[in-house]
Amino acid sequence: MKKYFIAGILVWVPLAVTVWVIGWGLGLLDGVFGSVMHAIIVVLPSDTALDLQHFRDLPGVGILIVIAVIMFTGLLAISFAGQWWLKIWDKFVNRIPIVRSIYSSVQQVSSTLFSGSGQAFSKALLIRYPHADSWVIAFQTGIPAREVTAKLGEDYVNVFLPTTPNPTSGFFMIVPRAQTIELEMSVEEALKHIVSMGSVPPNSSSGLTAPQSPRHL
Repeated sequence: MKKYFIAGILVWVPLAVTVWVIGWGLGLLDGVFGSVMHAIIVVLPSDTALDLQHFRDLPGVGILIVIAVIMFTGLLAISFAGQWWLKIWDKFVNRIPIVRSIYSSVQQVSSTLFSGSGQAFSKALLIRYPHADSWVIAFQTGIPAREVTAKLGEDYVNVFLPTTPNPTSGFFMIVPRAQTIELEMSVEEALKHIVSMGSVPPNSSSGLTAPQSPRHL
C-alpha cells in the first residue's frame, strides 16, 4: 500500500503544482483586466456598463484581452513611433519622485532578465558556501558595479544563490572569479537540480563532481 501511495503522489503532485502555478498566473492576469474593466464600468452610462459587465463575466475573456493588449503593446513598442512614445513616457515617469526609483529599477531588472543579450543567469557555477569545504550551485548574473570593481578589482563576478526548494528567494553575492567553477549543464538543468534538492540529476554527462582546485571561467 505504501508503494502504491508514493507512486500516486509522484503522478499527482507535479500535475497539481503545474495546474496551480498556471491557474495563479492566469488569475493574476484576469484580475488586472477585471480592475480596469470595473473602473471603466463605473464611469460609463448604465446601459453600456451593463453590456460591458455581461461581456466581462464571460469565462476567459479577461485573460485573452490581457494577452492581446500585451501583444499589441509589444508590436507598438518595436515600431519607430512606439519607441518615440516610450522615450516620452520614460522622461515623464522619471520626473516623479519615489516613482522614478521604483520604475527605473524594475525596468532595468526586467530588461536584463528578458533580453537575450543580457548576462543574467547566463551560466551555472559552483561556489564555496557557507564555508570553504562545501559547494553550492549558483548562477552568474553579471559583473560588479564600477565602484565595487574599483575597490575590489576586476576579477569578480555577481552571482545569485537560490534557496531550496523555493528558487525565487536567495542571496546576491560578489565572489572572486578564481573561486568559481563553471558547469557544463544548462541553467535550466541546474535549476531543476536545485529545486529537487539534488534528487533529480542533470541531463548533461559532465555531472557535478568538482575538481580539486577551481579553474578560471
